[in-house]
Amino acid sequence: MGGGATLGFRAMTNPLTLSGGSESMAKKLVYSFGGHKTDGHGGQKNLLGGKGANLAEMARIGLPVPPGFTITTEVCTEYYSNNKHYPENLRAQVTKALALIEKTTGAAFGDPDNPLLLSCRSGARVSMPGMMDTVLNIGLNDSTIQGLIAKTDNPRFAYDSYRRFVNMYGDVVMGVKPESDKDEDPFDLIMDRVKREKGVSQDTELDADDLKRLVRLYKELINDRLKTPFPEDPIDQLWGAIGAVFNSWMIPRAVAYRQLNGYPEDWGTAVNVQAMVFGNMGQDSATGVAFTRDPSTGDNYFYGEFLTNAQGEDVVAGIRTPVPINSQSGSVPPGASGTLEDVMPEIFAQLSEYRDTLERHYHDMQDIEFTIQEGRLWMLQCRNGKRTGMAAVKIAVDQVHEKLISPQEAVLRMQPDHLTQVLLPSFDMQDPSYKGRRVIGKGLAASPGAAVGTVVFSAAAAENLAKELDADGKPGRVILVRIETSPEDIKGMNAAQGILTARGGMTSHAAVVARGMGRPCVAGSSDITVDYEGGFFVTKGGETVRAGDWISLDGTRGEIIKGKLPTREVELTDEFSEFMGFVNRFRKHKVRTNSDTPHDSRVARGYGAEGIGLCRTEHMFFEADRIDTVRRMILADDLSGRKDALAKLLPMQRGDFYEIFKAMDGLPVTIRTLDPPLHEFLPHEAHEIKELADRLGIPISKVRNRISALREQNPMLGLRGCRLGILFPEITEMQVRAIIEAAAQAAGEGIEVLPEIMIPLVGHEKEFSYQKGIVTRVADEVQEETGNKVDYLVGTMIELPRAALEADKIAAAGAQFFSFGTNDLTQTTFGLSRDDSGSFLNRYSELKIWDHDPFVSIDQDGLGQLLFIGVEKGRSVNRKLKVGICGEHGGDPASVRFCCSLGFDYVSCSPPRVPVALLAAAQHAIEESGGTAVPKTKPRSRTASARKPASARTAARKPASARTAARKPASARTAARRPAAARTAARKPAAARTAARKPAARRNAR
Repeated sequence: MGGGATLGFRAMTNPLTLSGGSESMAKKLVYSFGGHKTDGHGGQKNLLGGKGANLAEMARIGLPVPPGFTITTEVCTEYYSNNKHYPENLRAQVTKALALIEKTTGAAFGDPDNPLLLSCRSGARVSMPGMMDTVLNIGLNDSTIQGLIAKTDNPRFAYDSYRRFVNMYGDVVMGVKPESDKDEDPFDLIMDRVKREKGVSQDTELDADDLKRLVRLYKELINDRLKTPFPEDPIDQLWGAIGAVFNSWMIPRAVAYRQLNGYPEDWGTAVNVQAMVFGNMGQDSATGVAFTRDPSTGDNYFYGEFLTNAQGEDVVAGIRTPVPINSQSGSVPPGASGTLEDVMPEIFAQLSEYRDTLERHYHDMQDIEFTIQEGRLWMLQCRNGKRTGMAAVKIAVDQVHEKLISPQEAVLRMQPDHLTQVLLPSFDMQDPSYKGRRVIGKGLAASPGAAVGTVVFSAAAAENLAKELDADGKPGRVILVRIETSPEDIKGMNAAQGILTARGGMTSHAAVVARGMGRPCVAGSSDITVDYEGGFFVTKGGETVRAGDWISLDGTRGEIIKGKLPTREVELTDEFSEFMGFVNRFRKHKVRTNSDTPHDSRVARGYGAEGIGLCRTEHMFFEADRIDTVRRMILADDLSGRKDALAKLLPMQRGDFYEIFKAMDGLPVTIRTLDPPLHEFLPHEAHEIKELADRLGIPISKVRNRISALREQNPMLGLRGCRLGILFPEITEMQVRAIIEAAAQAAGEGIEVLPEIMIPLVGHEKEFSYQKGIVTRVADEVQEETGNKVDYLVGTMIELPRAALEADKIAAAGAQFFSFGTNDLTQTTFGLSRDDSGSFLNRYSELKIWDHDPFVSIDQDGLGQLLFIGVEKGRSVNRKLKVGICGEHGGDPASVRFCCSLGFDYVSCSPPRVPVALLAAAQHAIEESGGTAVPKTKPRSRTASARKPASARTAARKPASARTAARKPASARTAARRPAAARTAARKPAAARTAARKPAARRNAR
């Protein structure tokens, strides 16, 4: 880091390397705010970053903001694109803006008699709490410290500021840090030593001489580590800090945070330089962090913490235990004089007024940072506050009631992950193990939810263990335990089920990041003492918990519990139901669920699912009382043996389908016929093979021979899907009979059934025709036998590129619906195994080869073309063709929006993702209407989206060069359909194919 800062500094102080020519010379790179001049405003977050834009906006609406300036995000982008050199005219603009701060404050930067001190903070366009760097008290040296002492008549305050500056600058700019994740911070070790020698426990108990000694010891540490002295020149200090902030955009924790949240690298960060105000000038000074509403629950009261005689990092870093700003925010810790409302009532009243002003101005819950210097209140930051999912829903609904926002705004503002968090599990309080739980410690209930896992003490261990599979084949569950988290822990925090810290308050790094991630967190537990070296923590009661031991965290109650507790699904609140009512008023596309059991079907329906988009029949075969019957069918010598086994499976499948039809009464149910290769049902371990042979009473050699015969080099592309039904039509016959018999039984009981039978892995229209022939024949037989007519559809799963390219032929063969299986379609399009790609996908992400994991979010530029072509061609033959998606992408918001823009009728996803998909569909509809979407007055027909070509589908075809050929109207799309001379002859003649290629009037007529 230090090297990068030096390089940036040289670019400013030495003859400059030009990087922008006359255009760069003319560009405004620095925006002043506060005091005599404010250049920017709150709408410029892309240019000024969130912090800079909001500082400018607070200054514009009359709040007391210390004067400063913002270096734009464009400078950061140019800094990295030009080998860490700044634009040529940046220095002059910074010098001019610095002079304006000096004029406003009446102090001079570097003046030994009347020194101006500065802060230097990052500020991306979105909040990235703690991910990038900050430096405070810039400008202090052995000369200016004397001027600060004379100016304030407060030597203790001056040296307290100086030791903080050397500590922070040495860490952030010069890179003096712990050498491993088991080491404590070297500056903290020196502080602890000095306090121990002095016989005190708090840094506030150190006097001016002690703090002066700390400055000397910190400088000696830096010189010993780096063999270079601490910089004394204030200008060098400033540019070192600016360079460090720009460099922090690319440090691992910031990169990891962007990747986790999908923020592009080319956004860059702004740098905010601001006159220091001091909360550490005595008992009439303070600093704090507050939220205009409770960020955990969403309750509408002023919530926050503060510390007297402190600077901002003391609150968030957990160095001292913060005090609530009012009684609603919590109880006053021992030794504190009272809440901010108690000890500084006039300041609290002023801060409360600003709280109301900011909420009315921004129409959202705000996160506020403030400092009180000798009885005067200063506002240092405001931003939309991070909140839990439960709080996000409540705040959105409450603000609609309060007329602060419209229902459309409530829907647009909601982050998909917030709805996911609402569905997080909690502990089952009725379970006997919960009632008898052993609470071994308590802390602050910093982020709600239940977490169960094995203890780890480092972020690296959390990452590694979370990748391993447990005995049930599920990813390892871990609880990350730290003295206090730091931004370097970001990946481990994301990998962990929950987070426990020994230090820190409700606004500490651990608390804020955990809430944003939806991770349960218990913070600031003074009941535990953590020993990194020994790999254990000890509770106040003397119990030792070692790495690998199981604990449970209750982030809602702040409890640390020994052992594993059972969890249960969340109980949805009235606010959640009301918010989903907003969502359903505006969305135009349907959402189904992927479900194989009646229980999951009921759960998904409760979340708002409008049918089942994928019922995987093979999942029903793996239950203990069925698997051997399936194996007997696979091991049968002839058709008669297979039919005998299938006859035993028939009532089992029929019962499953009947229960699912009951659960989804009145809603469509898409059932896929058997898809996986048969070898997946057979054992592979020697002892399992022997046990199976003994149970079935057949020679072990026969089992081994059959397993060997079914072995494939590439099972994903082998004997599976419709190929199984073609080689073994009796399997399809049994499944269709089970479906139609179950439907007839349910219909006879007054249940409305809408079965849709889906043939998987079709690549050729003749495959579909063959399987459809079996479906219709068996369905006719059952209807004749039962005397009950069943309305059903037959369609296919489009999961091979050829199926998408020849979709018109498949539709002409009688497919009544397409469901795009984007999991396998992604694999076959990329030639990429989802199971094996993990070994290199991260490297691809680092190299920016792919912007995102194609198995998480649809590759719109490549796979998107196949989706577009498949829909266009299919509907060119059958205008009423129903189209959906049933891959895992159905729960990804970006993928849902893309499918909506292509005119899909529905998406289908796992039950817990249903609310997220509903939200994405509603947000798409509102954005498509320009934010003026009106509530639906009646249900749309099943094919409405297919017949509206204009706005609903244009977005997929239109955009610019960065978008896909599939979305461009003319030549780029034509190329996909008539690629080359060698293929033209084969593709031209037939009318059914021509219809798919006619570009203008005929296509637009739909």
